[in-house]
Amino acid sequence: MRRVLPDSADLPPAISSTRVRRAAGSDLDDLVALEQRSFSTDRLSRAQYRRHLDSDSAVVLIATDSHRQLLGSAVLFFRKRSSVARLYSLATRQEARGHGVGAALLVATIDASRQRGCQAMRLEVRSDNSAAIGLYERAGFQRIGRYESYYEDGADALRYELTLA
Repeated sequence: MRRVLPDSADLPPAISSTRVRRAAGSDLDDLVALEQRSFSTDRLSRAQYRRHLDSDSAVVLIATDSHRQLLGSAVLFFRKRSSVARLYSLATRQEARGHGVGAALLVATIDASRQRGCQAMRLEVRSDNSAAIGLYERAGFQRIGRYESYYEDGADALRYELTLA
């Protein structure tokens, strides 16, 4: 796979006041609410978020505006003795979509993966989610496979990878 690293000039401009940080326990209610609004199936539960917030093998990031309102979130998993990070979830509030919030979160997950010494990042995305597919492809992710009936509702998933090293 060729090495392609995202260039911030290739990604949409973020809302000017967007900040990305690691989520804390105090963000749990907002994370669960965003999950409920963003996905109709395959949702993370409150218990799962709580576990991921306290886990050494997961990073939960959030994007907020200048008023500290949640604009989006990302969940990233790491496995012991693996050099591949997995972007498990990326969600943005409806009104924040198209303003670079997803791109800011994606760049932050790439940075977090590099800091952990990962050589690659992988993800699955619904085959009918053209906005997310476009974001990942603009960032340099390459399609490496397809999973039939991957999601609870029977939708297929496309598998993508970004080489980091």
